[in-house]
Amino acid sequence: MAKPKKLFRCSICGSASEKWQGKCPNCGEWNTLEEEVMVEAPRAAVHAAQAREGVAIAFDDIAGQDVSRRSTAIEELDRVLGGGVVDGSFVLVGGDPGIGKSTIMLQMAHNLAATGMKVLYVSGEESAVQLKLRGERLGVKGRHILVLPEVMLERIQEQIKDIAPDLIVVDSIQSVFSGHIDAPPGSVSQIRYGAGMLMGLAKSAGIPVFIIGHVTKDGWIAGPKMLEHMVDTVLYFEGDSSGAFRVLRAVKNRFGPAGEIGIFEMKGTGLAEVRDPSGIFMGLGGKLPGSAVMATIEGSRIFLVEVQSLVSRTTFSMPRRTSIGMDANRLTVLLAVMEKRTGMFLSGSDVVVNVAGGMKVAEPAVDLSAAMAVASSAVDKPLPPGLVCIGEIGLNGELRSVSQMEARIREAIRLGFTNALIPKGNAEALHTIKGITLTPVEHLSEALALIRKGAKEP
Repeated sequence: MAKPKKLFRCSICGSASEKWQGKCPNCGEWNTLEEEVMVEAPRAAVHAAQAREGVAIAFDDIAGQDVSRRSTAIEELDRVLGGGVVDGSFVLVGGDPGIGKSTIMLQMAHNLAATGMKVLYVSGEESAVQLKLRGERLGVKGRHILVLPEVMLERIQEQIKDIAPDLIVVDSIQSVFSGHIDAPPGSVSQIRYGAGMLMGLAKSAGIPVFIIGHVTKDGWIAGPKMLEHMVDTVLYFEGDSSGAFRVLRAVKNRFGPAGEIGIFEMKGTGLAEVRDPSGIFMGLGGKLPGSAVMATIEGSRIFLVEVQSLVSRTTFSMPRRTSIGMDANRLTVLLAVMEKRTGMFLSGSDVVVNVAGGMKVAEPAVDLSAAMAVASSAVDKPLPPGLVCIGEIGLNGELRSVSQMEARIREAIRLGFTNALIPKGNAEALHTIKGITLTPVEHLSEALALIRKGAKEP
């Protein structure tokens, strides 16, 4: 008889402890240890598993296999998935409440069902009537979409065997549970067990499985970190749920490039694709003080974004540094470099930097545009019209070369920009570029001279 054993497992990192503690000894988070009942495997099963021996084979002798993909008819979603839905893939979709996770899954189900695929939509949070109301608003219809309002994993498994669907959507993994696990729904053990069962179905039967995951207050997918390692692909929605635009990012992808993004606009009829994202992220770049434009790379895409800044005098002894869409630590370092290496006084002012449109830019190439936006706001003078700023700034104020500069410049030319402020190290490789004036600079002070001359700092 299998003997139950109690453990306390952290809901953040998944580490186990034999006794409850207020603080997780592994990740250091407080009040995250949850009770979990484990069932020890029989000794015979353990010995049988140990008796099986694997045989190593040469890498060149491994038979290759073509990966078949199915288009979802949503180009931005196909891009993030690496070209379409892969048979037997296990995909996790996360994001804040109301950001569009269920919406994109329903739209995908509708498109795939229209091609003759049998789609099983397991709804653990909404009733069939609620899902029907949402689907009618999105224009979803078709007899090939089967809705199963169920939370018990054993019943879900029975329905999957009876229906034999071509694709499964589970909304959400935190809502389903197994009667064999003595733990509440959403606990670490229930999530891990449910994900393991669904992964087994995906791999054994070759059925693509999409699961929707909740997020914590810190923005991470709820449940053990092990969940992200179990799945083949992790898609994450970014953006403000109250805003119009959404960014779907592939955080992990075993069947395509990680870091690829898709841009959507939330409308009354669902999520609409944004084919040319530069228009929504660029705004009025260069026409107002405190605004600069840069060309950023996300996955295989290059588009222009507007970096905005507001510099305002403060009476407090500790001025605030606020960053939205840009790494806050990088902004702090950048402001220190501006004050130390260029003589721009910013210690008495609050500084706010925002990447327009809800976009997040993590690459160092944003440094120059952020510095130019801050300087433009500080002297209350706009940058020259038609200027795009691309470059990384070192601690001594020097401008460092960035990758794929030619592709960035060509995107700026396509959108009508006439001047580019770039590091001198990139200039030599761009001698064949026509249609734009290149202004190579070696130091940040040379770049700031374009707007500081004749202007009075606050």
